[in-house]
Amino acid sequence: MVVHPSFPAKTVPEFIAYAKANAGKINMASAGAGGTSHMFGELFKVMANIGMVHVPYRGQPAALTDLMAGQVQVDFASFPPSIEYVKAAKLRALAVTTGVRWRGLPDIPALSEFVPGYDATMWQGLVAPKGAPAGIVEKLNREINAALADPKMQARILELGGTVVLPGSPGEFRNLIVEESE
Repeated sequence: MVVHPSFPAKTVPEFIAYAKANAGKINMASAGAGGTSHMFGELFKVMANIGMVHVPYRGQPAALTDLMAGQVQVDFASFPPSIEYVKAAKLRALAVTTGVRWRGLPDIPALSEFVPGYDATMWQGLVAPKGAPAGIVEKLNREINAALADPKMQARILELGGTVVLPGSPGEFRNLIVEESE
């Protein structure tokens, strides 16, 4: 959750209070209608019981450009496109959307610290076509887990705003997909 540096609220509780006092006057940028930044913001609106105007863009770069120009006030942008702007103080991070603080920016609180139960994460994984030989799936899984266990790979993923979750088996990933889909 990033805001323009001039935005009056410096914390999530201040943001919520400001949004309630200025209902419908905060413009929330997103990378596009129905995308993760849009959905993460909508979840926040519902859980914090506030009103914001959704302003969809054609991609995250355009949304961040207008946020830095002060045309919109908040974005629930993912880390890769926004982290360098936060580090350069061109944007101010109020919180991360994960259920816990992110170790790459440990001073930035998690939204769940202020909005109990809020946890909006984006995950990625690799899948194979249905019916792929079990031996090949197992070998790919083993090699991918080995690559992700490499400290250099973990450092690079952290640098890009991610967190590696290990180890993982094909069955565990299948269960995650089922749980998340439900």
